[in-house]
Amino acid sequence: MITYLLLLLTIGIGLWSIHLFFRATRKPMPDALFTAALSAAMALFIYLYGTWVFLTIYAKYVFGGAYLLLALLFLLRRKTAGRNRGVIVKVFFTLLLALGCVLYFTGTTGRPDTVELDFPLKKGRYFVLQGGKGLPTNLFHFSLRGAIYAMDIVKLDPLGRRANKIFSRRLEDYAIFGDTIYSPCDGIVTRAYGGNPDNIPPNMDRGPKNTNLVLIETPDYYVFMGHLKKGSVLVQEGDTVKTGFPLGRVGNSGFSSEPHLHIQVHAREAGKAWYASTPLYIHFNGKGYLLNEMIKKKDL
Repeated sequence: MITYLLLLLTIGIGLWSIHLFFRATRKPMPDALFTAALSAAMALFIYLYGTWVFLTIYAKYVFGGAYLLLALLFLLRRKTAGRNRGVIVKVFFTLLLALGCVLYFTGTTGRPDTVELDFPLKKGRYFVLQGGKGLPTNLFHFSLRGAIYAMDIVKLDPLGRRANKIFSRRLEDYAIFGDTIYSPCDGIVTRAYGGNPDNIPPNMDRGPKNTNLVLIETPDYYVFMGHLKKGSVLVQEGDTVKTGFPLGRVGNSGFSSEPHLHIQVHAREAGKAWYASTPLYIHFNGKGYLLNEMIKKKDL
């Protein structure tokens, strides 16, 4: 199961980074510095990219705090022994991981055009399960018809989990399932459909019409929201909606392994289909969000 594999990889790399720092305290200079640098780069990389939310988002903070505390303790009890070796390999992987950490914030697409939207979910804390400024943080969306700035959003329960289990086959176990989706902008509904079935995780079958969705057109851009719950879509094609108008509920229809809201925005360009137009990076209520970031009420 991919969920368990990714979580085990996250925890394993985190523990390995701590082990490497411990080894650094027992090495002579300058090998100690190279080993410590590799450990720090590895720890920061897994802190940013790790799938901590599969367990609880608080595991990420526990790891970060534990790493800093243990690093301080190891430095205070530093002993030197052994030989300098593997320096070139350590430098290579340190630079590679450091590049990944930089690209987490910058992406590979330059400075994207942005769009200002109202956050379409209202109750609780939410989390960016997939998103970012192109590669490498938004790898899955990058190849989907130009959806390089698309976002997958889940909800966190009081314990910081997106579901009450690491993986569940019950849709109701996912905190976001059934949440009302509100229009993030003023516009006209150009597509709306709600007849596709909800998948039982991890099934990702597309329905007869792919996914339940709402597509809103404005004078400047299109907003696409997908994976809505079967039978929940409240609007029809041609309806005029205002910001905050209820559109439907979060589900698990279409190419989706667990309940979440998929949202992407494209510029309105003459002669082009909405999905073939320039993708826009989303700001919710004046703020942009990256992979694995929490969306809190106080930010909105």
